Amino acid sequence: MTALAPAVAAALLAAAPSGAPARAPADAVQRGYAPVNGLRMYYELHGPAGAKEPPLVLLHGGGSTLDTTFARLIPALARHRRVIAFEQQGHGRTADLPDRPFTFEQSADDTAALLRHLGVARADLFGFSNGGTIALQVAVRHPALVRRLVVASTLVRRDGLAPQAWEAIRRGHLEDMPAELRQAYLAVAPHPEQLPSFHAKSARRMLEFRDWTDAEVRSISVPVLVVAGDRDAVLPGHAVALARLLPDARLAVLPGTDHDGVVRGRPGWLVPMIEAFLDER
Repeated sequence: MTALAPAVAAALLAAAPSGAPARAPADAVQRGYAPVNGLRMYYELHGPAGAKEPPLVLLHGGGSTLDTTFARLIPALARHRRVIAFEQQGHGRTADLPDRPFTFEQSADDTAALLRHLGVARADLFGFSNGGTIALQVAVRHPALVRRLVVASTLVRRDGLAPQAWEAIRRGHLEDMPAELRQAYLAVAPHPEQLPSFHAKSARRMLEFRDWTDAEVRSISVPVLVVAGDRDAVLPGHAVALARLLPDARLAVLPGTDHDGVVRGRPGWLVPMIEAFLDER
């Protein structure tokens, strides 16, 4: 893996956009806000409402928005199935609760509460980076809600992240936040003046990351597709170890692909793999 610049600290928590990818036509998207555990959570519904499969729920990277993580993937994923995309506490259009820290466990509970609010009894989940860790937490804390999981560039142990990345996170300052992520936050946040707090809380969640036990990982019995890049900041060996611990897992390591590129750079590879996995019987 090449050396990581200090500004990569925030980028490790999200996939930054490149250009302005086309989104689904406005009349094909339903947008709204849901009362979720004290939040006013922003969500979007894409794709055919009458699809028979369980919906696919998208969990964006930390420090990101649903657009900066998934804009290139939503149109393809929503062609044949219902897609639910939403923004976690303090991210994007979902206002923060200043006295509540960002935690993976709370985000999992918020995800489950949103699905129940929308009347979804069971779903497939696709999480990237922090979103992947949240997806695994949903499977542990709310197993009845989960049919299948796709987790990309996902951390369950601290030693799975490159040492340079930890150092960048520890030393990172607001001015190191990638311009694309800063601009995305300021463009849609209900309280853009909270950017410093948002940055600090995002870093703190990572710095306080708790290792999962083998038993916790093995308790996830649903099928899981584990995806990583061979140049990922979440080390490929960590993805291999995660796949081996899970009772029912498939593994895909994308060649020539770094952390951001897993969701942004390889839609032609990723979408067919996800669709084939979700369509397995």
